[in-house]
Amino acid sequence: MANLTVTIDSDVLRAARIRALERGVSVNALVRDYLVGFATTAPVRDSISAVVEAARASSSNSGPQGRTWRREDLHER
Repeated sequence: MANLTVTIDSDVLRAARIRALERGVSVNALVRDYLVGFATTAPVRDSISAVVEAARASSSNSGPQGRTWRREDLHER
């Protein structure tokens, strides 16, 4: 594991320590958990954004009357 030095206003650090103590964790653990989430969710968020953008740009739809078929029509046995 690597170490990271961060400069934070003393009032902010004091408030963070109090809130962390109320949660039963350390400020270090809070920062580490935030950075892990930040680093690992960006690709997922980017992928979701790409899918949403592709859907918005698509001209595909169900037509003016909406879906006209039933599930049973597609799966006749």
